Amino acid sequence: MSEKFRNKYRVPSARLQNWDYGTNGAYFITICTKEMQHFFGEVVDKKMILNSVGVLAEEYWIEILKQFPYVELGNFQIMPNHMHGILIIDKSVVVAVETRFIASNLDGIMEDERIKDDVDSSETRLIASVPPQNDGIGGFSGENNPMLADNISRIIRWYKGRCTFEMRKINPNFGWHPRFHDHIIRNSESFERIQNYIEENPARWEEDKFYKK
Repeated sequence: MSEKFRNKYRVPSARLQNWDYGTNGAYFITICTKEMQHFFGEVVDKKMILNSVGVLAEEYWIEILKQFPYVELGNFQIMPNHMHGILIIDKSVVVAVETRFIASNLDGIMEDERIKDDVDSSETRLIASVPPQNDGIGGFSGENNPMLADNISRIIRWYKGRCTFEMRKINPNFGWHPRFHDHIIRNSESFERIQNYIEENPARWEEDKFYKK
């Protein structure tokens, strides 16, 4: 993560102490490149130096905030052959958006059927997660819960697809590993530990399980 964004999205551990895991969730995401190739740059003197492809990986992760209004970002880090990031899904944001949307349209100007159609489409776009049942790999931590799978998988599908389209203009050989890793963060201690792990990833690159020269 570049200096410009360092700590900008760092959510303090206190943020998770009153977290309602019945309707919301925080998820540690790891996405690797195809065959663990160094598409994003290199670690030099314990700092990640992004190349032009790596810059896009960072920019589009940040753009998740614009594409998915129910998401907050925790720490994230682009590494040579993978990226780590925390996604925080907050259902209360969805409720607030829908409430404002409905209130602004129930003023007698729009026809009832038009309002119904718009509200239905809004609810589909802003579908919120419900409690996951188990951890997993490849977006299947909630395979018994289609709402959760839709949220996390849809976000990652958008991110990987957007990156691939733009990155192949620079490097036609670019590709992602077909799956991704997701881990449900269940308490504030785990959240803080993962936040620190992500932040320190470049400094500990040679100890990392994804390390590859």
